Amino acid sequence: MNIILLGPPGAGKGTQAKILQDARGMVQLSTGDMLRAAKDSGTEMGKIVADVMARGDLVTDEIVIGLIREKLQEGSEGGFIFDGFPRTLAQADALGQLLDEMGQTLDHVIELQVDDETLVARIVNRAKEAAAAGQPVRADDNAESVKVRLMAYYKQTAPLIGYYHAKCLLERVDGLAEIDDVKDAIAKVLDKG
Repeated sequence: MNIILLGPPGAGKGTQAKILQDARGMVQLSTGDMLRAAKDSGTEMGKIVADVMARGDLVTDEIVIGLIREKLQEGSEGGFIFDGFPRTLAQADALGQLLDEMGQTLDHVIELQVDDETLVARIVNRAKEAAAAGQPVRADDNAESVKVRLMAYYKQTAPLIGYYHAKCLLERVDGLAEIDDVKDAIAKVLDKG
């Protein structure tokens, strides 16, 4: 089973992906993690990624699709969770074509719905708690930066909601519910087929 987790920064995609990995043996494909791993891998693709990142350029969609292709070829009995990709309609088309080429399907797209004000407060409070506990805090986990990240999400990624709705793949869950409630809502989506 292959799924996409959609939602703005801080909606809990990474948390839920980890739960799905542990519970269902799925593999999380986080583009950020894949790029960092590729950069350090020494493979041909890794050298390309390292070069692009060293120049400070954005990694192209073709490179990301190439990395995803490599991961899909490695296989996973439980399937894959796409986290942070696709972000644009062009990337969604490219992912669909890649899955078709490889004889795979996209089974569900789950949007973690959030209220922006509540989400901003949650991220800022989480950063304050982490700082008080001496844990690392993202430099952009403040109200203004979070609002900028949200705006970027809505500009780039929100069109995917309509795209996948039109393909009858979109399901919505309350991303601000308790972690276990979100987990149960996702499980209900995945278990209905």
